[in-house]
Amino acid sequence: MENVLLKQLMKLTEEEKSIVQQKQGVMKDIYTSQSNFVIESEKFLRKDKMITVRKHTRFIDFPKHKHNYIEINYVVNGRLQQKVGKDHISLKKGELLFLNQHMEHEIQACDREDIVVNFIIQPPFFQFIFQYLHGENKLIDFLINSLFNHTESGQYLYYKVSEVMEIQDIIGKLLKEETNNSILSESTMKLYMGLLIIELIKNTDKIQQNEGALQNQYLVIEALTYIEENYQNGTLNELADKLHQSMSSLSKNIKKATGYTFKELLQEKRLSKSKILLETTDISIKRIIEEVGYDNISYFYRIFKEKYGMTPKTFRLKLAK
Repeated sequence: MENVLLKQLMKLTEEEKSIVQQKQGVMKDIYTSQSNFVIESEKFLRKDKMITVRKHTRFIDFPKHKHNYIEINYVVNGRLQQKVGKDHISLKKGELLFLNQHMEHEIQACDREDIVVNFIIQPPFFQFIFQYLHGENKLIDFLINSLFNHTESGQYLYYKVSEVMEIQDIIGKLLKEETNNSILSESTMKLYMGLLIIELIKNTDKIQQNEGALQNQYLVIEALTYIEENYQNGTLNELADKLHQSMSSLSKNIKKATGYTFKELLQEKRLSKSKILLETTDISIKRIIEEVGYDNISYFYRIFKEKYGMTPKTFRLKLAK
């Protein structure tokens, strides 16, 4: 990490100055509006943003808490001592820790030289990269679990990647882009985060994972990929044959992991695709309906209106204004 960036991060924030001067505890209203300690992304992330970076506050213990977003701890300098679930972890310089929304952890006070940044990421960010993630992989399992886990079990991934220069380089670029705050920063950070995920997938041998990672997530990834590629004519029966699963078993696994049935996921993809076609092409609405896999025009109009609050025709007319 460049000395200029480290020097900038070493400066005391207003919150840290207050802690040093007044020796007070964590000011929870900075982090949450809830009675229980769930740190809210809304406190740090604008509604139109999906990723931001915040320096971890030093000089004070953080009590047990969760987040309503996916968090990545990264140690720029020094170390970060914390208890994650039942596990004690000493995160060292250059190492990463992924925490899903349901993972409770508590953090020991950092000294002046301990510089840690937290990447705050809205779960929907990962939806658009799922289509590029194929095969069984612990990080993919974690991301799927983070997005669709309705049992609220905590998950973490500890990446010992301080010696992997590709990863360190991408993180450096992410941190620089956050400080640039240009009109393209959000898009650039999404790109770098996608590249980071790919590099982490290449380094699964450096993962330390907590117990209780959910099984059968490979099937869910395959189902989502299948829908992405076969939304026009895809069927649960064909997918079950492809995965050598019974339809009932596969249907239950998809519902359990995502909270949605295969039919609902397929419909969501078709509606999303039809919306894109309405926005970006001059294709007739009748042709679009056929293109996304429907042959019943009135049925499509009804579900489109339920989803977007207006008919396809009204939606397109509104775009033209």
